[in-house]
This record gives sequence, C-alpha cells and structure tokens, in this order.
Amino acid sequence: MATNNLAVLHALDTARTQWYHMKAIVIAGMGFFTDAYDLFCITTVSKLLGRLYYYDPATGSPGKLPHSVNNLVTGVALFGTLSGQLLFGWLGDKLGRKKVYGITLILMVVCAIGSGLSFGSTPGSVIGTLCFFRFWLGFGIGGDYPLSATIMSEYANKKTRGAFIAAVFAMQGVGIIFAGLVSMVLSDIFRKKYPAKSFQEEPIFSTQPQADYLWRIVLMFGALPALLTYYWRMKMPETGRYTALIEGNAKQAAADMGRVLKIELEAETDKISQFKTANQYSILSEEFYTRHGRHLIGTMTTWFLLDIAFYSQNLTQKDIYPAMGLTKKDYQVNAIEEVFETSRAMFVVALLGTFPGYWFTVLFIEKIGRFIIQLVGFLMMSIFMLILGVKYDYLRYHNSLLFVILYGLTFFFANFGPNSTTFVLPAELFPTRVRSTCHALSAASGKAGAVIGAFVVQTYTLDGDVHKIKIAIMILAFTNLLGFCFTFLVPETKGLSLEEISGEDGGGGLSETPMPSARRSVTMQGSGRLEAI
Repeated sequence: MATNNLAVLHALDTARTQWYHMKAIVIAGMGFFTDAYDLFCITTVSKLLGRLYYYDPATGSPGKLPHSVNNLVTGVALFGTLSGQLLFGWLGDKLGRKKVYGITLILMVVCAIGSGLSFGSTPGSVIGTLCFFRFWLGFGIGGDYPLSATIMSEYANKKTRGAFIAAVFAMQGVGIIFAGLVSMVLSDIFRKKYPAKSFQEEPIFSTQPQADYLWRIVLMFGALPALLTYYWRMKMPETGRYTALIEGNAKQAAADMGRVLKIELEAETDKISQFKTANQYSILSEEFYTRHGRHLIGTMTTWFLLDIAFYSQNLTQKDIYPAMGLTKKDYQVNAIEEVFETSRAMFVVALLGTFPGYWFTVLFIEKIGRFIIQLVGFLMMSIFMLILGVKYDYLRYHNSLLFVILYGLTFFFANFGPNSTTFVLPAELFPTRVRSTCHALSAASGKAGAVIGAFVVQTYTLDGDVHKIKIAIMILAFTNLLGFCFTFLVPETKGLSLEEISGEDGGGGLSETPMPSARRSVTMQGSGRLEAI
C-alpha cells in the first residue's frame, strides 16, 4: 500500500509555507529557548555560589566550589536530560506526541522555580536542593528533544522540513544569548545598587549579602518562557501522521490537518487500515535492523562524538574570556562584578561565535543538504581543534587574536554543522511508529558524550597543566574526525517525504541506497519507489 496516495500526507508534504508552520516553529522553538537558558545560565552564577558558600579566609582567595561540587552543580542536569530523553521519547511513540508534550514544560517551570529555593541555609542544603531540582529540570528538558523534533518534522512540508527543524534547534542559540543577557542585566542592576570593593581590597565585604538573591532570580527566570508557551502547546492538535498511521484514526487526522491547512481532506479509512497492517514491526525486530539499523548507528555515534567535543569547550573558554579583554582576575572584582563580567563574556561569545552558525544551517540546509553540512562541519572542527591543540601555548600567550578566531570558527562550524544536523536527521530517517524513540536514543547517546566531555575530559585538565590541555584538545580533534567517518552511515534526506525516506510508502526507503553522494538526486516513480539518477 503506497501511502503517498493518502490525502492527509500528500497535503502535509506539499503545503505551502504558511502561518501554522511559523506558529509550530515558535511553539517548539520556545521549548529549546527555555532548555538552553536553563542549561547555560548556571555557568554565569556558579562562581558566585563558591564565593557565597565556600569562602575560607585561610586560603587568601575568593571562595570556590570544590571540583566535585562544581561538576555536580553544572553537570547534574545532563544526567537528567539523558534520562528524560529516553523516557519521553518512548512515551511519545506509545501515547502520542501531544499527550506528553505539555508535561515537559510543567517540569521545566516547577523545577526552574525550585532551583532558586533552598531547604536550609548550610552549603550542603543549598547545593543539595539546587542539584535535586536541576536533575528534574534536565529531565523535562530531555523530553523536549525528541518531541519537538518529531512534531516539527511531522508538521512540515518536504521542501522546507530541514530548515524548519533546524530553526527549532536554532532557538537554542537564542536561549544561550539570553542566559548571558539576563544575567548581565540583573547583575548590572545589583552591582549599581549594592556597590562593594574588590576582593583584594575587602576580602569579606567584597561578597555582597544581596548576591544571594541574584543567582536565585537568574535561575528562576527560566520558568517564564516555559510558562508562556504552555497554553499554545496544549492548543496544538496531535500530528496528522501519528493520528492517521499509528492510532489509525483517519477521520480525526483529516479533520485536524484540514483545520490547520484550511482545506477539506478525505478520511480514507481503508487505506490507513491497510498501512497499519503492513507497518507493525518494532524497534527490536530484525526488519527494523535490516531497514534502519545502519542509520540508527550513524545518528547515535555522530551525536555521541560531537557532544564529547562540544561540551568540552570550557577547556579553552577560561582563556578566551581574558584574551578578549572581557574578564579580570577574580581578586580584582567583587562577587557581583564577577557575575557581570562572566555574563557579558558569555553573551559576546554566544552572539559572535555560537549564534550565527545555527542560522547558517537554517538558510542552507535545503540547498546544501544535511550530509554535506555535517561532513564539512566535522572536518573543519577537527582541523581547527588540531591547530589549537598543537599551538595552544603559543596562541594563548603570544597571539590571542588568532586564538579567539580559531575558537570562534570551531564553534561556528559546530553549529553550521553536526550540532544542528545530528538533531535534524533522526527526526527524518525513521518510521512514524518509532520516530520519537529513535530520536531519543540518538539524543541520549549525545548526552552520554556530553557527560564524558563535561566530567572526564575536564577533570583530566583540572590542574591547568598546558601539556594535558594540549593532549585533550588533540584527542577531541580526533573524535571529530571519527564523527566525519561515521557520517557516511547516514544518507541525504533533502527533498523527500518522511514516508519515502523510511519506506513506509511501500518502497524500500533509503535503506536501499548504499551510500550518500553529494551529487545524488532522487525522483519518485509512480509506484512510490526511489531510483537514484
């Protein structure tokens, strides 16, 4: 049974870009805006927590979070994210995308507010409360990855699907910018209202008591965009593909998508029933492995390898900020000034280095294709990281401008490259029945890489030994090169419907295509099968 004859799928695939597409991008994208804000705002206030709760006069230096506590505070959300991705991704296929989509936002709202509360006043109780709520905050954030990607892919038309999914993910860049901006504005207000001398002048009074409110407000602010988005998420209908192909409710799918597209659609109950019968295989079946096993290995390995490098960025970030003249030594500023300078540095680096790459992907993904963008991105990251690793000491001490440029280019090609495409491809390659689960497995694999980057790699270089940092960066260059190689396991999906890609249309799908090629073009024959030209 060829599903390209189903009116509801044909209408979705050929619909012109209209208001409901933009609305879906904003609704799904605001989730990623909130995700990025919540995950990255902790970076702007983690040093403040050290000054407030871990100051020891005997050290003669500002208070710092112990390394184990710092790793826990900044990284516990990653463990929550990994867990949330797996559970909500599975639930998205079992219960429906919409039914669990609102739960993720509720978790984010409650836990963002909870992150700013403390059950006690001792360092242990404050950090314990913070870590508890940030784990569950990450859990909600994790659910947003497979659900937002799957919903956007199933709503989009086939000509602009990649750009729409990439636009949802690009809101992550906006969220990072706002994490720096909100922290910068709030800390500027606080430092003007509560001035204090630097640590070297007044070790005790350089940490203003009012700063204890600052970090809480910054973290709790993350609840606001999630709260504003909740109503619109609940108004979205279930995706037409899930309603028709999984629930088998042809009438409801035609009514929902007809209302969204403002056209009349035929229910076609018999065709959908035949389709369901022909597509019952599970993710653990031999048929899934034969058709999609290579693709799943490709999406999981490339996301895993990317995030090892992407979440190891703090290796050089602490040197980038001074090189750009954005931060001073910790003893030269007071507690709130340190938050202000760190936030300003994060804002500038995100605006100039991180943000543009996301939107280059949105602009060019349908022209260049996912495969080439990911391949070139991995290659350029590998080259720039190799140069940074080999010449690290020279660049750090003698050529700070080139140091900053290479750092910026590395993350430009991460975002105009695999950081975007590893999010897009799992939302396109797999059948409707397991699409959310497969995206979740790929994303969770990425977060496993993030844990390695955030904990293993950075712990190895904690003492600041230049030789260790050089070795670590060169290893990261190699992981990017591995990502380049594993990219050959994923095919190009540009210009094809989801059913053509997965084989749900009755054809073999892209599992019949041996390897992607930059010059490959595809045409549909009447039977719905694909032939490479």
